Amino acid sequence: MKSYKLLCFTVLFTVLVPASYAHEDAKKEQIKPSLFIGVDSMPAKVVKRFHHALRTSDKVTARQLLADEVQIFEGGGVERSADEYASHHMLSDMKYLAAIKSKTLEHNVKIMGNSAVSMSRSQTTGTYKGKEQNYQSMETIVLEKQQGEWKIVRIHWSN
Repeated sequence: MKSYKLLCFTVLFTVLVPASYAHEDAKKEQIKPSLFIGVDSMPAKVVKRFHHALRTSDKVTARQLLADEVQIFEGGGVERSADEYASHHMLSDMKYLAAIKSKTLEHNVKIMGNSAVSMSRSQTTGTYKGKEQNYQSMETIVLEKQQGEWKIVRIHWSN
């Protein structure tokens, strides 16, 4: 009888303990955050269109996606309007982005009423003006719904 109880305990222990660990592993997989959230939303599409416009030197589309009062923070500087950005830094950004490759590693977009925040991380590689580029960068874009259209109102780029 003792050996039967021992056999039952051994079988239960052998079956249940690994199953409970498997259940814990499944829980961990379920709570593991996705690196791409909200990327099919309208604000995310605006961000992607803006990136595409910069990469393809489409000044008109890039400017249209920016709110007039946009603020762009990069490298310790700030541009305080879409017109200022379009007439200064936009052209150099377009030349740079046309020459290098950028792969999005993470992109999360959260919508809160008429506002949205897009946060992404990218890997940049390539050669620009004879210098090798290989770094990760971060981007935060804030959008607002203005007269029914999503517009970019803040950008912060860093690497």
